[in-house]
Amino acid sequence: MTNRNYQRELDALIGRLGREERVPVLLLHSCCAPCSSYVMEYLSQYFYIVLYYYNPNISPAEEYEKRAAEQKRLIGEMKLHYPVRFLEGTYDPERFYDMAKGMEALPEGGERCFGCYEMRLREAAREAVRIGADYFTTTLSISPMKNAQKLNEIGERLAEEYGVAYLNSDFKKKNGYKRSIELSREYGLYRQDYCGCVFSRQERERQKQQNSQAELPPSEGKMREEHLKV
Repeated sequence: MTNRNYQRELDALIGRLGREERVPVLLLHSCCAPCSSYVMEYLSQYFYIVLYYYNPNISPAEEYEKRAAEQKRLIGEMKLHYPVRFLEGTYDPERFYDMAKGMEALPEGGERCFGCYEMRLREAAREAVRIGADYFTTTLSISPMKNAQKLNEIGERLAEEYGVAYLNSDFKKKNGYKRSIELSREYGLYRQDYCGCVFSRQERERQKQQNSQAELPPSEGKMREEHLKV
């Protein structure tokens, strides 16, 4: 299958909306404040945004609350063209664990993550229908670690299922990820060092451990390895 240029598709849609002098309502699923920063700055020029914070994958609960609070703070502090409304979904971690059952040992970025994409996007599609939004999409594609093609494939399929248009996007383009880092610094945002779920946290801890061990002299590294086996 030919790779599509999702940014070009978004540019074409925005151009069409400008010619029609129309400002649609967009339900924007957000994974966290840093990822949403650039996306809100960019899309609030063209859409009335309802930011939907639905992330039952985040663990532990304290981490979820911290990220949700940062999201609300950012919306209140950012200077945006059209105001953004915050809408919080239900935090139900068991739903994530039910989805991930049998895939616990899979590596990050694979089928378990794709299931997590769909779980959150499905809820976003339902919420978009409930509030009467014209489009729905997610901030997830801004991350270099997320599969934009898979996100858009899932979004388009759910759009057909629920009867609400999906806004195709790859927010990494146009230096979107770089701009999100700049905005995170500007607003002093908390930037987590793992995606959100317990599996990504475990993977991050393993990476930290490996990096730390690599920095030790060989003798100390061996002693630490033996200690961890006890």
